Amino acid sequence: MVALKLRHLTSLTAVPTTKLESSLPVFPFHTNKVHLPLILVPPADQFRHVFRRMLLAAMAPDVVPAPAPAPAPAPARPGLRKIAPYWYPYTTMAKGRWLNREILEIVSTEFRDRSIEYYRYALESGVTTINGKIAKSDTIVRNGDRIENVVHRHEPPVTSRPVKILHEDQEREFIVIDKPGSIPVHATGRYFYLSLVEILQREFGYPKVYTVNRLDRLTSGLMIIGLSSSRAHTLSQEFVQGEVKKEYIARCSGEFPAEEVVVDQPLLTVDRQMGLNIVHPEGKPAKTIFKRLHYDKSTNTSVLHCRPLTGRSHQIRVHLQYLGYPIANDPVYSETKIWGPNLGKGGIDTKPSDERAPPVVPGHLVGTDTADLTPANAMLPPEPGMSVAPSPQLLPRETGRDIGMGSPVPLSAEAVGIITRLRNMKDEDEDWSRWRDVVFKAKGRLHPKGMPTQKLPPQNRRKRGGPAWTEIDISEAGTPSDELQSTQKESTPLTEEEALTILDPSSPLAENPLLRVAPPPDAPTEKGRAKQTAAQVAVQQENDGALYCSECYLPLHPDPQPERLYIFLHAMRYTTSLGVFETEMPEWATEGWEWERSS
Repeated sequence: MVALKLRHLTSLTAVPTTKLESSLPVFPFHTNKVHLPLILVPPADQFRHVFRRMLLAAMAPDVVPAPAPAPAPAPARPGLRKIAPYWYPYTTMAKGRWLNREILEIVSTEFRDRSIEYYRYALESGVTTINGKIAKSDTIVRNGDRIENVVHRHEPPVTSRPVKILHEDQEREFIVIDKPGSIPVHATGRYFYLSLVEILQREFGYPKVYTVNRLDRLTSGLMIIGLSSSRAHTLSQEFVQGEVKKEYIARCSGEFPAEEVVVDQPLLTVDRQMGLNIVHPEGKPAKTIFKRLHYDKSTNTSVLHCRPLTGRSHQIRVHLQYLGYPIANDPVYSETKIWGPNLGKGGIDTKPSDERAPPVVPGHLVGTDTADLTPANAMLPPEPGMSVAPSPQLLPRETGRDIGMGSPVPLSAEAVGIITRLRNMKDEDEDWSRWRDVVFKAKGRLHPKGMPTQKLPPQNRRKRGGPAWTEIDISEAGTPSDELQSTQKESTPLTEEEALTILDPSSPLAENPLLRVAPPPDAPTEKGRAKQTAAQVAVQQENDGALYCSECYLPLHPDPQPERLYIFLHAMRYTTSLGVFETEMPEWATEGWEWERSS
């Protein structure tokens, strides 16, 4: 390619100036155009000039913008790592499955971090824009739309166990790391700064990293990280083609058979929100080989050596559940509240069904003034002589019809029941009994004062996602549109000082003294109500008496125990074309090891 370019330049200079000028076309309508004479350059000088530019281009480092500083660490119980909450403007382009749907339906079915009522009130408060214009609950998302959303992000805590660099090879452009359980690989959901990629770039100083293999957030162990896209692509192909020998360690419930066990059952993801996978005849082929290392009678658990021959999502977890020996502390596949006493042994029914059920309404809200937003109350008959406004159509999440929307196959009644119970359990863990109060305390002021709003870039310069502040310098972003300005003035956003003032019950501006008052426990059992009360007391102790965030009114939660942020599954050894890499045996795999069981 270089030789062709040089020959072309040499032949060009060989043409005499007068001949070149005479060959130029004449444009009678552009008489003022001046044709400069061609300056002859010797071929040797041309070669030196081109070679110098090529050499400088090859030696120049990639220009990688410095990452924005991470929020300050937050106080946490021993064994945990937390960061302070922060405002985060996120931008994304409309996905294919979002097109021609109302934005409230999209966010309520795609995400379950907050209640439908919160999403509805947040949209009415003007925190979301589409193509630079304020989006309302019924705004339809179209192809090519750019969606920006301002959220006060509360990243969940992770374990304080650090990321370890086991091997670094700058010449071959890769590193090998030991990922702790509880840390997601990529920024997802409520995680950003506490994700592996961000930690490697911000704390270890790698300008750019490219993940090759992925581990679940709850899984610990080996990961190979490329330092260039080409190296990452080469290694990824080895994993995809099954050329990498992967070995895992797991601790499962029960006395696993002493002989080697092979599971060859296809796996299918049936709920993307919950990340739920099951054995299904329409799934992708999956094969795992298990061998027991030892059995601990005191805990009735077995430590296993696992060899997945394929790389499906949750493969080892689901195959062990299928055998009847789920991972001992797996919060999903080893929970009788979700699967029943059989725990999914032998798989579940796959016959399609149309049965659906709405989510469970917190008991203490029934009959209160905050229950007028529930689907059940929307269907109550009006009182005589009362004028009734037309009721909004219930969203799929309010009726349970969103279950199965992301499934590639029709779901059975048993699968729908499992997903419903899994969602209800998550909602209970999030303590949604306080969620409905939030929308009345926030009063539509969920957008922080001073949050920069950017001009919408041209269509060909729009990015498909990520933080909005990385695209345009805030100081040069300009002012928002008139419509956006007028809407922001109407919403009257709170500053941090105003929010803290309102949170002070002794302040004359305190509009709702219940900000520090917990709702009555609503669990169906006395044990559950005691657990709720204990959690509320812990929250107040950890947050100076506050039960809600001072900026976004998010219900605060007590710090979890570090032992419950990971599962007993660890990537132990990889054999690749670049070598054999392995970690130490995890602590929980030692014989006789015990842990605190969840109540």
